[in-house]
Amino acid sequence: MGGAIIDSIIIDGKAFAAILREKVASHVPAFTSATGRAPGLAVILVGDDPASNVYVASKHKATIAAGMQSFEHRLPATATQNQLIDLVQKLNADENVDGILVQLPLPGGMDDKAVIAAINPEKDVDGFHVVNAGKLAVGEDALVPCTPLGCLMLLKDRMGDLSGQEAVIIGRSNIVGKPMAQLLLNENCTVTLAHSRTRDLENVVRRADIVVAAVGRAEMVKGSWLKPGAVVIDVGINRLAPADGEAKGRLVGDVDFAEAAPLSRAITPVPGGVGPMTIACLLRNCLVAAYRRAGLTQPKDI
Repeated sequence: MGGAIIDSIIIDGKAFAAILREKVASHVPAFTSATGRAPGLAVILVGDDPASNVYVASKHKATIAAGMQSFEHRLPATATQNQLIDLVQKLNADENVDGILVQLPLPGGMDDKAVIAAINPEKDVDGFHVVNAGKLAVGEDALVPCTPLGCLMLLKDRMGDLSGQEAVIIGRSNIVGKPMAQLLLNENCTVTLAHSRTRDLENVVRRADIVVAAVGRAEMVKGSWLKPGAVVIDVGINRLAPADGEAKGRLVGDVDFAEAAPLSRAITPVPGGVGPMTIACLLRNCLVAAYRRAGLTQPKDI
């Protein structure tokens, strides 16, 4: 396989996300001056899932810190799907709201797709609506899902022009894998979208200049799978069982970091890699949606 890459770079997603959040915040005063209001993000939480509560609180805090309006809407777990869709439609009609995010997962019995379909695509800051997915697929301007957008930003910051690079994405979800493939195709990469039924996955990954792991299996991708010098983006976040003396297990990604880092040109850690980019890109998407809805020219540096 050749020698290890000694000067592997750890990609600091936390630092990059902080810069992006600052850029977004720097454009809010100009938007507010032009329109008479700050951009507004509405987040809907159904039920009382502890992890979802943490995510919603983080989004609220980041939105306020960026100088935007934050509208939190909480529905009980007993709420019906029709009640949720009614709320979405009210927010669609609210001129102070530029972005609508329904926190997933929804309680059992609710149809995620039907709820997402009810969101005005112009306010779909998660980028999950089929209109935005379709626009991304044909290369038109779209609101792009936050996690793959953050991955792309980290790749371009580290590698510059991605044209001609061979990329392998492990995982074909609508939230990460498929939009990640489209984004890299739009950057003129040669893209393989691998998944649970891919034959000889190790050798498929070994071809890649860029590896994006988004499969949800702890430390599945081993160092021996990588071409030396590959750039590795680890989207996974998995908690291991507690070791002796630990209150709770370590957080790890889908890539075996200890094995992969010495062989990689650059690699994202878990935590502190892709995760912080998701909320930063959510703020970015909300600002972009606000500019587009107001008929203003979008800032070029976001």
